[in-house]
Amino acid sequence: MSAKFNNSGSTQSNRASGKSGSSRQNPSARRSRRRSKSPAAPLFAKLQSMTNSKLRRRSESPGQGTPEPGHKKPLYWRWWPWVLLGLGVGVVGSGVYAYRTVQAVDQKLPDTGNILTFVRDGTMTIKAADGTILQQLGPATRDKLTFDQIPPQLIEAFLAAEDQDFYEHNGIDYQSIARAVIANVSAGELVEGGSTITQQLARIVFLSQERSFQRKLREALLAQKIERDLDKQQILEYYLNLVYLGSSAYGVADAAWVYFSKTADQLTLSEMAMIAGMAPAPSVYSPLVDPVAAEQRRNVVLARMLDSEFITQAEMDAAIATPLTVNPSIPKRLYSEIPYFTSYIQQQLPLLIPEEELKVGGLTVETTVNLEWQRIAQNTVRNAIANYGPGQNFEQAALVCIDPRNGEIRALVGGDDFAESQFNRATQAQRQPGSTFKTFVYTAVIASGSSPYKSYVDAKFVVDGYEPQNYSRGYRGSVSIRDALVSSINIVAVKALIDVGFDPVIRMASNMGIKSELLPTYSLALGASEVNLLELTSAYGTLATQGNYAEPHGVVRVINRSGEVIYESEVEPKRVVDETSAAIMTWMLQGVVQNGTGARAQLGRPVAGKTGTSEERRDLWFVGYTPQLVTGVWLGNDDSRPTYGASSTAARTWRDFMGTIVQWLPVQEFPELPRLEGRRGSIEADPVRPGRVSASSARNNDNNDDEGGDRTERRSEPSRRERSRSNEEEEKTEDLRERLRDSGDSGDSGGDSAPAPAAPPEAAAPEPAPAAEPAPPEPLPPVVVPTEPVSEPAPPPEAAAE
Repeated sequence: MSAKFNNSGSTQSNRASGKSGSSRQNPSARRSRRRSKSPAAPLFAKLQSMTNSKLRRRSESPGQGTPEPGHKKPLYWRWWPWVLLGLGVGVVGSGVYAYRTVQAVDQKLPDTGNILTFVRDGTMTIKAADGTILQQLGPATRDKLTFDQIPPQLIEAFLAAEDQDFYEHNGIDYQSIARAVIANVSAGELVEGGSTITQQLARIVFLSQERSFQRKLREALLAQKIERDLDKQQILEYYLNLVYLGSSAYGVADAAWVYFSKTADQLTLSEMAMIAGMAPAPSVYSPLVDPVAAEQRRNVVLARMLDSEFITQAEMDAAIATPLTVNPSIPKRLYSEIPYFTSYIQQQLPLLIPEEELKVGGLTVETTVNLEWQRIAQNTVRNAIANYGPGQNFEQAALVCIDPRNGEIRALVGGDDFAESQFNRATQAQRQPGSTFKTFVYTAVIASGSSPYKSYVDAKFVVDGYEPQNYSRGYRGSVSIRDALVSSINIVAVKALIDVGFDPVIRMASNMGIKSELLPTYSLALGASEVNLLELTSAYGTLATQGNYAEPHGVVRVINRSGEVIYESEVEPKRVVDETSAAIMTWMLQGVVQNGTGARAQLGRPVAGKTGTSEERRDLWFVGYTPQLVTGVWLGNDDSRPTYGASSTAARTWRDFMGTIVQWLPVQEFPELPRLEGRRGSIEADPVRPGRVSASSARNNDNNDDEGGDRTERRSEPSRRERSRSNEEEEKTEDLRERLRDSGDSGDSGGDSAPAPAAPPEAAAPEPAPAAEPAPPEPLPPVVVPTEPVSEPAPPPEAAAE
């Protein structure tokens, strides 16, 4: 085929088919004629001309020659005009659609005059499980400032932090959006937003917090409308009175009071920068949540103020050098009958719902608390401090009650008086749990396949330079782990830990609910690693439900101001301990209450639990459970001063609370002790190999155990602090320990076999290898106690000197 191209780009093709004069029209020519009949013919002609011109240039270029006869143009050369046409139509259509959408949204925008009458009240309602209103939150102070009452530097701090071009834009700052995109892409995460102060005001007053194109469009259009209807001064005034700044502070007046106990005009430059810095994410930059992050954010705001020439270099340096010291005050309108619980709920909300929803407010929070039980818990804590505190030298207490079947917190008390101290000792205090941690050691041992009658030699024992010591300073010879738990013998607990291994014990505790960091040291068995009361109580609840863990929680669901459910708890119990091992552990812990260190927790119904005491009695614990409820009690001092008490005081406090609560509950039995013959372990032991643990790790964190017949471990190599003491000081310390120790639990208060006589030190076996397991005797019958005891249950024979 030969092809000729004329100036207009038309193509004439003559084809020879073996007969002279016979020819056939080019298909492209026929298509061109058909197109000429349509209104778009001129456009097609021009496109075809451009195509043919390119083809002609290719054919005339060196080495190209003329097209071969029968050669067809590539497919993309024939279709790309259609693609261009489609794109053009799409662009035009999209423009028309966008214009109509903007017009439709613009017509439905609310009246911006509503900003002038907007009152931010009723920002949150917290309800008990039965629907009783526990707390209605609103602006913390109700103080509304005029523009002239707001310090100029505070305004400048917000402009530097949130909208540096506020006075230049008309509601939307395209340069700010571009900067935010570049910053976020460079950082690989969301580090900067592009919303102006006007857009934020529109969102606060008029819009929901849904993340959609429609909402963003409405926000942008509404911001422009606000800019047309209000002046810049009005916009700033209303924004600074409505912006959410965390801890129920809505507006700068609230924030000044909540964080610094000041009015806005009393704030320093450093404090102003900190408040302005919280606006993007109050739960992240609050000094009450993360002081380090708050200080870093303050410094960023100060640098931006310098960049905007709001302050001098000297002012910035002075403000940065100023320590960030908060002086929080209870919001004036945040009264709650049960403040420790409601404050805990407020702290949890940023973890459950988007912060934007908190900023808007109007939320209804439905919780798990039983208000009547909570009142009883608060009275119990106050009575314990008043009745036992002065004589035993402790000033604080905490109590947590959980339904272990679903993880719902029924009562939570974090201290004596919330007005004096908002520190929640149930959720925020990290303390050494003492002997209560032995439960996790023995749960791992039982789950690995061991019998509760497995015996260890209770004798002098040193491993990797570490020497655990029983509270009684004596030894009992061969002791089963069941008896060792009942009488809380330290040496056996450490040997059991070595046998089963650090990792299995730490995994077991973590799976059961301990979320704090646990260190792989020998003293782990005696409660050296710190935990909080909420997680410890929840972990014991795992045994109450035959090995099923349900995460503790206080919020059932959250409803926004539009009536939509934006959060609903979906806690599903998860099996973390095999049922047989859980039943064995419950049986062993029943022995602690029936015959051991927890005797003062008896209720006249099935109860299992464990006492615990940390070094020098700084922390006194009892955690116990029935089949329906698990409750934990802690007694001590915030400054960790030693007490003169014993964990039996915590057990009495537990009984004071639970003895009242169980009146609402039917008596339920724990599962029977399963058959022990032929059991197989559900986890693998990973024994510790002595000699591979460093001396520093072995000697980490000495702590006392509870008065149940044990004393905290003693190190064979003294620390630097101990080496610095004189011999006289050492003698005084040992004498004080002897006088303070509770001799009552040093003897065997019951068990499956009579206690063996104490082995002399020279006869002790230093290696942790267990003795042969004796044949299991018959389980002990439960101790029968009257339902309403007139007096306290008698302690074990040797425990009378508590």
